[in-house]
Amino acid sequence: MIRARLSILLLLISILPISQAQATDVVYPGERPFTLVVPTKYEAGTPAPLIIALHGYTAENPYAESYFELGKVADEKGILTVYPRGSKDSNGYLFWNATPACCNFDSSTVDDEAYLLSIIDSVSKDYSVDPARVYLMGHSNGGFMAHRMACNQSDRIAAIVSLAGATYSNPKSCKPTSPVSVLQIHGTIDAVITYTGGYLFSSAYPSARKTIDLWGKLNECGKKPYRVLPRLDLDSKLSGLETTVLRYKGCKTGANSELWTINKGRHSPELSATFAKSVVDYLLTHPKKRV
Repeated sequence: MIRARLSILLLLISILPISQAQATDVVYPGERPFTLVVPTKYEAGTPAPLIIALHGYTAENPYAESYFELGKVADEKGILTVYPRGSKDSNGYLFWNATPACCNFDSSTVDDEAYLLSIIDSVSKDYSVDPARVYLMGHSNGGFMAHRMACNQSDRIAAIVSLAGATYSNPKSCKPTSPVSVLQIHGTIDAVITYTGGYLFSSAYPSARKTIDLWGKLNECGKKPYRVLPRLDLDSKLSGLETTVLRYKGCKTGANSELWTINKGRHSPELSATFAKSVVDYLLTHPKKRV
């Protein structure tokens, strides 16, 4: 009898889910593999937020993970995070086929929208993903790609964070069918993607302010954004609270558009210890609004 009870107990233990002791990296194979980080607090059946973090032009795949340093915050808040890989161009550099300005310099036909959608689908098939909390964030070329997804795949994306990226130069190229919240972060002395807008070779990109103005209009916000407090510390190399916040209010769609300006910030700021928490808090407070 004792042996029978022990056998039943062992059988029950074997079929019960085992809680994770630490965040787990899951590598999805294929032509363009990507890494999913599953937080310790993940529970099957409980919808979790998903953040897809995109590297910049020329950066290798692990760059976004090490640069944004989302790990600790994502684990604490139970967020699934993905670090995908761009395609190699003729120079051997990884890129995203984002807007005309950045950074598909070979006129490649690679469909990065389909690739990122396939990531959302694959992770959602294997894990409990909250469709109202699917987010993208990217640096430079990755920021441009986040904007492209927000414009063209708005029904799947709740909010984006673009660091030193920009949206389309032609507002008519951005036609979201569903509200998307947009956080633009940009340094005033960025010498690569300038804060005031400019050109990469012959292709134009808008300024940081025009980028959020477009999304302020698309999200049916008030006529102009307002400066709000507190200021933020996003760049560890700059002293004090160097970042100002400009926010659109009264957005009828329920989405949001705002600009965090890093005064004297460069193209690749040395991100502070509070950066990850600040951007994750922004994303989590802007879930998908259905209208």
